[in-house]
Amino acid sequence: MLKSFRSRINQSIDSISQKITQSAIARWNPYSRLLISSDSASWVLDWEKRELSQIAQKLGIRFLTPELLIYAKNQSIFYYSQFILLETSYLEQSHHIGFSYFHGHPETPEEPKFSECYQRLCQHHERVQRIQVSHSEMKNIILDSGIAPEKVFLIPIGINLSFFSPQTLESRQKIRQKYNIPSSAVVVGSCQKDGVGWEEGLEPKLIKGPDIFLKTIELLKLKIPELFVLLSGPARGYVKTGLERLKVPYYHRYLSHYPEVGELFQALDLYIIASRQEGGPKAVLESMASGIPLITTRVGQAMDLVEHGKNGWMVDVEDAEGLAHWAEYALTHKSDRDRIIQAGLQTAKANSYDAQIPLWREFMQGFVEF
Repeated sequence: MLKSFRSRINQSIDSISQKITQSAIARWNPYSRLLISSDSASWVLDWEKRELSQIAQKLGIRFLTPELLIYAKNQSIFYYSQFILLETSYLEQSHHIGFSYFHGHPETPEEPKFSECYQRLCQHHERVQRIQVSHSEMKNIILDSGIAPEKVFLIPIGINLSFFSPQTLESRQKIRQKYNIPSSAVVVGSCQKDGVGWEEGLEPKLIKGPDIFLKTIELLKLKIPELFVLLSGPARGYVKTGLERLKVPYYHRYLSHYPEVGELFQALDLYIIASRQEGGPKAVLESMASGIPLITTRVGQAMDLVEHGKNGWMVDVEDAEGLAHWAEYALTHKSDRDRIIQAGLQTAKANSYDAQIPLWREFMQGFVEF
């Protein structure tokens, strides 16, 4: 009987607490609170959520917590994925809806969800208040949906410069010793997820270009016998199997705590991006901030941030020969390499999260009250 009495008391307290909470929320001004949501995969988007939360705090934006969302009406929600479009709940909400749309060309046969997302955008873009795109190609695709241009903002995926620093001879030696990488090796970096799913990743995710990366390494090995590959990220089984077939030594270090990736860049001689499609990748600015020569395909925000021969080297998608050529060039032309490294450092600084605050201020105006 005592337990029953206590249970009724607790239920009454919970009921009163909910009514007080609902009453307080009802007095909020419309669209005066912001909720930022990610995929909670403890991967790239979770860290983007953290950075945007800090930017919003600096702008004086007040936050809505997930626990209070069930009581709230007429507030603002930013989703770190366009895949919210595959749901229908947002159509029935009174909230302002915004989201990032980093990549996902609708004409990608192996990724049918990309087309489905885009068709939903074409059908329901009037329900959407804000979209962040990270590069000009995706901006043009989004605008072709019929959405009002003033709803679409080009803001690259930024970089937290406190996680990265320019490589020195000392830092290079230290990290190579830590991971037992030969000091004489020519180390190529590749930090991404390029396998299907979140397990071993033996099936390649072709839009990330793991097959092009392996072809580039095969070509480089013909001229650089001491080649070594440093991998990070989940689902790298396809690349690891390919490197073993090519008899190219490698080390794979999966870091669950993103800031630690800056340490891996200290061991590199160059970084190669071989993707067919990207939203970023983050490695564009990460390699630049670390003073590591970047060789990339013309994808994602690389197409806007990289100036070929000025702050990096860029080739067409699927051009493994071009990637291999400029990788060798970066290794053998010290004066050009040093000049490009310095220009890359400036590009990274110009695209830090702090430098992007004015862009996010413009994005948030009219979306959330601050």
